[in-house]
Amino acid sequence: MLEKLFKLKEKKTNVKTEIIAGVTTFLAMAYILFVNPDILSATGMSFQSVFLATAISSGIASIIMGVLANYPVALAPGMGVNALFAFTVCGPIGVMGLSWQAGLAAVFVSGIVFLLISVTGIRKTIINSIPKNMKLAIGAGIGFFIAFIGFKNAGIIVASEATFVALGNLKDPSVLLAVFGLLLTIVLLTRKVNAAVFWGLLGTAVVGVIMGLAGFGASLPALPTALISFDLQMPTFMAFTSGFQELFASPAAIVIIFSFLFVDFFDTAGTLVAVGNDIGLVNEEGEMENIEKALLADSVGTIFGSVMGTSTVTSFVESGSGVAAGGRTGLTACVTGVLFFLSIFFSPLLSVVTSAVTAPALITVGILMVQQVRDIEWADVSVAASSFITIIMMLLCYSISDGIAVGFIVYTLANIGSGKIKDIKWIVWVLDIIFIIYFIAK
Repeated sequence: MLEKLFKLKEKKTNVKTEIIAGVTTFLAMAYILFVNPDILSATGMSFQSVFLATAISSGIASIIMGVLANYPVALAPGMGVNALFAFTVCGPIGVMGLSWQAGLAAVFVSGIVFLLISVTGIRKTIINSIPKNMKLAIGAGIGFFIAFIGFKNAGIIVASEATFVALGNLKDPSVLLAVFGLLLTIVLLTRKVNAAVFWGLLGTAVVGVIMGLAGFGASLPALPTALISFDLQMPTFMAFTSGFQELFASPAAIVIIFSFLFVDFFDTAGTLVAVGNDIGLVNEEGEMENIEKALLADSVGTIFGSVMGTSTVTSFVESGSGVAAGGRTGLTACVTGVLFFLSIFFSPLLSVVTSAVTAPALITVGILMVQQVRDIEWADVSVAASSFITIIMMLLCYSISDGIAVGFIVYTLANIGSGKIKDIKWIVWVLDIIFIIYFIAK
């Protein structure tokens, strides 16, 4: 049955190899189980409920990807887009100030739109119309943004009336724990340890518990009160249905939906192309085998995730670790999906996951995402201007969507000024109009 479904012999692999690859991918992605709830809980969402939504939606989406597209690509709520959800769109600290229910409604709508463009030819038109350098700048900008959130959550960076931000109290035990976790994770990365982010998070949690037991500080992680104690209540389940009215009453509704769609769309495309190149799924014309089915699986994952109560579910670049371990088929993704379901039984361990524990993971993911800046054509002043503005405005405005909006407008103006108006695709003009209306309505 497995041979018929996944074509193991044709892909020159076997069940044992695929299982090992699936476990490897899961370990590389497992940090999202704790980091995603930590981020989304800033909006007022239940940490436990988001944990369950993360585990269930990741499991379902990964299995759908494996069975439908036969790709060794696992899915989970994406880093970057969850920061967009929590720190720009929703919650008391979100720039737009929507409720998390309205945010989930926006994720649901973006998933429906992604589904529609995945089953039509619109996808190729959009991908070819968005400038490559803008895609890279947005990815790098989100990396900086995520790292900044990590530094802030850890207390390494604090607010300052004189300088806006300043170095925090490095004598605080929780700050010291976060610094230790960051250094540990960086060392693991430099040593090319598989699942370095996960092992760094786990090591930080263990050290935090030891420090807490030794009396170093009450804010440090505590041991679970029970090893077997499950709270399966999910107040986030189907909560998106109550957010539609608030969402569409907002003048920024289109921009919010587009921002979720944009980040998911190109993050997914980049991951699939990267993994596809590694395992020979890209033909001589540059087209990928079963790409429409893969995009369909991704969009269904986003829709399902919003129903369960989490931000956009997307393909994870960490799937490359499973490919490096020999994964070649959808069986790898299915194994990862099953492990996400089993992770529900880890929920008693959530008490050891504090901001000091997750902050190093956020900063490290930021480091990895920022590396995209090397591929931006900095020698071209018009490209450098729009890319730099996109990145810096995300940080200074504390808003991913504002950074994207300003960056596109600057891109258009820079190309007009340099006499390259013909290089501006029609979709960019449409986006400029939407972004200008958005700023006027703010």
